[in-house]
Amino acid sequence: MKKSLFQTCLCGAALALIFHTTTSRADDHQQGALYAMDNATNGNQVLVFKRGEDGALTSAGIFATGGTGTGAGLPSQGSLLLSPDGFWLFVCNAGSSEISVFALPPEGPVLTDIVASGGRMPISLTLRQNLLYVLNAGGYLGATDNITGFVLDRGKLRPLPASTLTLSAPNTEPAEVSFAQEGQVLLVSEQATSLIDTFVLDDGGSAVDHKTFKSAGVQPFGFDVGWKDRVFVSEAVGGMPNASSASSYGLNWEGDLNVISGAVPTHQTAACWLKVSLNGRVAYTANAGSGTISGFQITADGSLELLSPGGVSGVTGVGSHPTDMALSRDGRFLYSLNNGNGTLSAFVVNPDGTLDPVAGASGLPTSSSGLAGR
Repeated sequence: MKKSLFQTCLCGAALALIFHTTTSRADDHQQGALYAMDNATNGNQVLVFKRGEDGALTSAGIFATGGTGTGAGLPSQGSLLLSPDGFWLFVCNAGSSEISVFALPPEGPVLTDIVASGGRMPISLTLRQNLLYVLNAGGYLGATDNITGFVLDRGKLRPLPASTLTLSAPNTEPAEVSFAQEGQVLLVSEQATSLIDTFVLDDGGSAVDHKTFKSAGVQPFGFDVGWKDRVFVSEAVGGMPNASSASSYGLNWEGDLNVISGAVPTHQTAACWLKVSLNGRVAYTANAGSGTISGFQITADGSLELLSPGGVSGVTGVGSHPTDMALSRDGRFLYSLNNGNGTLSAFVVNPDGTLDPVAGASGLPTSSSGLAGR
């Protein structure tokens, strides 16, 4: 891509905007935090939790996004996104079809912008340097599913011209959008069609070359991109009992996907969300139907192998309905948002990828969605 698109500094003037020095920001970002949203119809709010050294969570405030939610958990992964440097938080307001931007100074989130999402019902976000893409699931509302791009400049989002593209059909029940290949390719999972979209970006950041690939498993949902641009995808299989799976793919610069491991069973129900460990060696699925987390070892060639024969690496509880997951920035802790009972489950991530439960948090609205951590 042309450097001119990405040369806008994400710190610099943005730090001046919220009147904090680089030193104070850096010191603050040595502390861990977790972010979710309540997705309320009468005003969406960000829920902030401080993370202790032992992984314990403490409520640290509630902050209005300026938009509205849908009042129920979103069928997506990535509806709330933290920038890699931890200085910016982006939030989907699925009810009002807007995106909110927060700066993250020591005192707590500061709303810096709220913009129309370029479609209806934004449900997933991805960021590469200062290029942000949103996935709009307008098909749920009788409109059209699409992706739309924005450029982040000093805490403000401006629409990227010619960046809006539709998916394979008007209503595909999409679940996630994410960058791969150093921002050269966008990926989207489509549940209803069991397709995975790839979009190659031009030098200006606009998506131009659209391809679709049949998923190796039924109902691809959440996914994550690991080392060597290997793509790991969870498959919910319509919520059929103990029938969910996960697959891995190789991805090249032209946006072509090649199956490595196809539909490896979790032996659990409704594997919807997927997260790859920071060391790239383990992939975790949150199994909404069975209240569990499955861990897969990622082998050297990108193949998936269950860590436990029964597919249970962690338990969130019957009826908990684990949804989005987040890792601490050091990779020591894994968290899941459970909107079935309004809790956050917390786990220590052991060197071999196994999980040990630790105290989480409770009292979240069951409409809560999205999870991001540092």
